[in-house]
Amino acid sequence: MGPFATWEHRHCFNRKSDETTELVDQVQYKLPFGWVGQLGTEYARGEIERLFAYRHRVTALDIGWHQRYQGQKMRVAITGSTGLIGAALCPSLESGGPIVVPLRRTSGKSDDAPSWNPTSWIFSEGALQEVGAVVHLAGENIAARRWTTAQKTKIQDSRVESTSRLCQALSQLAKPPKTLIVASAIGLYGDRGDEHLTESSEPGSGFLPELCQAWEAACEPDRAAGIRVVHLRLGIVITPTGGALGQMLTPFRIGLGGPMGSGRQYMSWVTLDDVIASVLHALQTKTLTGPVNVVAPTAVTNAEFTKILGHVLSRPTVFTIPSLALRRMF
Repeated sequence: MGPFATWEHRHCFNRKSDETTELVDQVQYKLPFGWVGQLGTEYARGEIERLFAYRHRVTALDIGWHQRYQGQKMRVAITGSTGLIGAALCPSLESGGPIVVPLRRTSGKSDDAPSWNPTSWIFSEGALQEVGAVVHLAGENIAARRWTTAQKTKIQDSRVESTSRLCQALSQLAKPPKTLIVASAIGLYGDRGDEHLTESSEPGSGFLPELCQAWEAACEPDRAAGIRVVHLRLGIVITPTGGALGQMLTPFRIGLGGPMGSGRQYMSWVTLDDVIASVLHALQTKTLTGPVNVVAPTAVTNAEFTKILGHVLSRPTVFTIPSLALRRMF
């Protein structure tokens, strides 16, 4: 595993009582480069303990959420299953009993796994059969590239067109799923300063608000077919494994982090763990429908977020990225 010369890991579940099980990770490893590598023993041990503490915490959270929402077992099809959210959602759902059907992308027919063609949006035979719920997460990364005309078209097609095609396919099934959960974004509201925004607030104007409106409207065929549709309007998903925070960590760790522009813009954030819990809540709460803002209770400005991240990493945050540079970049 990684840079280790040897690595042996045993994952043990010890029954303590009828209601209690203890999870124990036993790890034996050897660092590379002989005596030179041994100089890093304390650092390696600390990192390993931190890693497994995080894994145990996530496991406990998953079990807790599944105990809270003890519902019927179901088959859940997921698009975007290898993305930032999907890659964490699949194992989390499987740990509680649902049968997860990841819909993989393919350029042709696939006989050995459920799949869909990203160009034609043709699904492999039987991919959506007997599915009780669908979680639609697929789409071009909005922040991956500069917003050229071509990139905007690509973003639009990957979200609006793909959602429209998926909804058409679901509504035409002999036995459609009961629930469709579709990723959306708080970008629907646009830049509104410190205005308090709820699911009933009017959309903003501009490319991103208009994209989100069309994205959610594309689900109309399923609503008309009686499928329960939930739009998860996601804030900035925070996880060190990727996304916005993943891109920030390197410059902040080397002491080059700082506010973006004025720093007064709000960042309504949410942790990846809470996004996963929100999906589970939406799957199991039969009365939930329509848009749901998935954000932490307290929004912070970019300047506040920057200060907190610098404090956590014990790094200065004195550099400011000028607004003009940001506009030229994006």
